Amino acid sequence: MSATRIDGKAIAADLRAKIAVEAEKLIAETKLVPGIAVVIVGEDPASQVYVASKGKAAKECNFHSVQHTLPTDVAEGDLLALIKELNEDPAIHGILVQLPLPDHIDESKVLNLIRPDKDVDGFHPINVGLLTAGERDKAMVPCTPAGSLILAKRALGNLSGKNAVVIGRSNIVGKPMAALLLAESCTVTIAHSRTKDLEGVVRGADIVVAAVGRPQMVKGDWIKEGACVIDVGINRIPAPERGEGKTRLVGDVDYDSAAERAGFITPVPGGVGPMTIALLMANTLTAARRSIGLDDLDFAALLG
Repeated sequence: MSATRIDGKAIAADLRAKIAVEAEKLIAETKLVPGIAVVIVGEDPASQVYVASKGKAAKECNFHSVQHTLPTDVAEGDLLALIKELNEDPAIHGILVQLPLPDHIDESKVLNLIRPDKDVDGFHPINVGLLTAGERDKAMVPCTPAGSLILAKRALGNLSGKNAVVIGRSNIVGKPMAALLLAESCTVTIAHSRTKDLEGVVRGADIVVAAVGRPQMVKGDWIKEGACVIDVGINRIPAPERGEGKTRLVGDVDYDSAAERAGFITPVPGGVGPMTIALLMANTLTAARRSIGLDDLDFAALLG
């Protein structure tokens, strides 16, 4: 069979447009403008691209957006002071610190200082605990898993009873992804590079979420016929066919071979990546609404 390509770029654009409409309603009815602050340390080119994309999306969504760019050698205390300032700023509802941080800064200390209600990345231990405890309506859910779940539901509809395998056990993607799938009544296995008979484990899955950080590790013959494959990986590999020194982006899944067996599959790029940014905007709108006691919106339902 030939898999249906899940167009994350188009779905993300649709979601951002709907978030913009909801933000306009909020502003008109309450005069509250959702605000997001992005903090970046250093001048890493990839991080600069990501931050620019987030800033553009915030403007599209009618948000108040500010960026704080700090030098690579900034003192940890100065960064922590900025976080404290943003925590107390009533115009800022979401705070995002672009990772990775320089080695001399304690990443966990920075992330844990962000107020949980402004932690739009969903990395604070309180948000992690709420999600794991099944209280998603009180948590800030990490953006990449939340976007991945929307893509899987757009492909398959009701996920109840599906066998899902998450390859990768990171706190950012793997573990929260498993929690979200459990909440959808899936039977979930968290696998990783040391899982015995990883290929066999994956072959039993109706849903495969690859987030292991190894280019094209998941081969087509690992995939069950008709399965839904969500590829979170983004890896740059040599592309000599494009010229000397050229590279290209690939996921953790060997797309061409997997697409021959899967029912649905996300491409890289153009799959999960755009959804991550869209869900960051969704979390910011949620944080703004919660700040004045309004209920959360169902963003999956907004997409129809």
